[in-house]
Amino acid sequence: MMKMTMKTLVSVMVFILTASESSARIHQLKLKNETRFLVHLNSFGYFADGTLDVHLMSLKLPQEKGDSRNVGFSLARSRVSGVLFYTAEEVEECKLTNSKSDSDRILFIIDTKNLGVQVKHVGNFNITLESKLKPKKTDGEKARTKRENVDDKKKEPSVGKTTIPKENSQDKAKATPAVSSTVSQKVESLDGKWLELQQDGDSYNFSFRLTMSASSQGLYNLDFHNCFNGKSLSPYSLHVEITEKNPDGYLSAGEIPLPRLYISMAAIFFAAAVVWTYTLLKYRYSVFKIHWLMAALAYTKAVSLLFHSINYHFINSEGHPIEGWAVMYYITHLLKGALLFITLALIGTGFAFVKYILSDKEKKIFMIVIPLQVLANVSYIIIEETEEGASEYTLWREILFLVDLICCGAVLFPVVWSIRHLQEASNTDGKAAMNLEKLKLFRHYYVMIVCYIYFTRIIAILLELTVPFQWQWCQEFLVEVSTLIFFVLTGFKFRPASNNPYLQLPQDEEDLEMDEVITESGVLEGIHKVKKTSNGRERQREVAL
Repeated sequence: MMKMTMKTLVSVMVFILTASESSARIHQLKLKNETRFLVHLNSFGYFADGTLDVHLMSLKLPQEKGDSRNVGFSLARSRVSGVLFYTAEEVEECKLTNSKSDSDRILFIIDTKNLGVQVKHVGNFNITLESKLKPKKTDGEKARTKRENVDDKKKEPSVGKTTIPKENSQDKAKATPAVSSTVSQKVESLDGKWLELQQDGDSYNFSFRLTMSASSQGLYNLDFHNCFNGKSLSPYSLHVEITEKNPDGYLSAGEIPLPRLYISMAAIFFAAAVVWTYTLLKYRYSVFKIHWLMAALAYTKAVSLLFHSINYHFINSEGHPIEGWAVMYYITHLLKGALLFITLALIGTGFAFVKYILSDKEKKIFMIVIPLQVLANVSYIIIEETEEGASEYTLWREILFLVDLICCGAVLFPVVWSIRHLQEASNTDGKAAMNLEKLKLFRHYYVMIVCYIYFTRIIAILLELTVPFQWQWCQEFLVEVSTLIFFVLTGFKFRPASNNPYLQLPQDEEDLEMDEVITESGVLEGIHKVKKTSNGRERQREVAL
């Protein structure tokens, strides 16, 4: 099983290295043959003086006749402190044409016919916009453009005739270049103004920069809209560069404390792992193999948090992760996830504490949980390495959520089976006191797992929905602290100690009685009786002479 897991991990890392195209907070999104009318590009929390740079590298739209099209970008502030969401009505309607929205937003509506981008704003903003204004045409230029269009129509060749090159019009364009000025003003003052849209062949491009003020800081959602009023939506291509930055780095406002949080928790988990190792060495005669597996899990968790902190540090300073550190984090993250659910399932089955052999039913749980856990971690890594605007991002996020819930539910079954086994044993084999102690332990362990899943999945999500945007790191803090408490309580309950009643396997009373009969009769004098200790090792019990 472990060999298969290692092969799977190697295959996953090869896939990640070959398929990753994400560049963290400096985003590069390329969409081809896209048909979505709403593409969520990114969410980011801005402090005062935070900046958003958007550079539309290429936009290729199909040429349609008889139908109108509204294309552009929107930047909307979250109406809820900690999360951005859409109602069903907002998903169906076009934000570029809806002026009755109650959320603050800035619109950049692209007009390909007039080669301009119209700026509109809804709500109160104190944001500075920097971009190139579209140059205004004088009455003479407008008349000349109109005459050139009429002349071009007259010169259009008929079928079978030679095409006449338009060198004169190109020369005129070169002789009178368009002059555009870069403007840096508040959004309100630019409402209704037009930015410059450049055309290169069949693609369009433009760029703008937004700078937040103290009153406009918050969590924002950047979207691309392609609202088509026809019967069907033809595919389009999009290539956009997005750079988001706060004064202290490239991390979102709610992510800035994460490097310090992860490095601190890594130190705490490492200290806990050292204490656990010292305990195992001190009570080495009462140690099972599963105890060393628990130690490996604690060390792997600490190393994973260390690499996670380093990864976020480089994202904050460089705008993108360093590939080597990112790969090390993903490897340790995969190992940590696999070890966690293997350890939980083994403890839940009572392996080594109650019995030494797994039933076929329990083995099937491992055959299901381990591959699903690997799939969940692979989904997480793909999400981390995929832009939010990519079509596969939502799919992998849903896979991660579903698989994680299945794994959390499946790991509870072995605990329930152990509780049922101990309940039946306490009523049948005459060792009620010992079995009831173990039954009490596994009931506590069941409650611990349920609370751990509840806090790290449900409460963490509710916390993200309610806290202000700059406090979203509290979700990760809750998850890591809950994991630490769960690890400590599990280690305390199943600690190796000679006086721990939970780790003492019940003695077979019939064997003890037979041993006394044999030794007292003297028939087999000098023969030693072999007996297993609580840690499974064999020792000899000398017969009294």
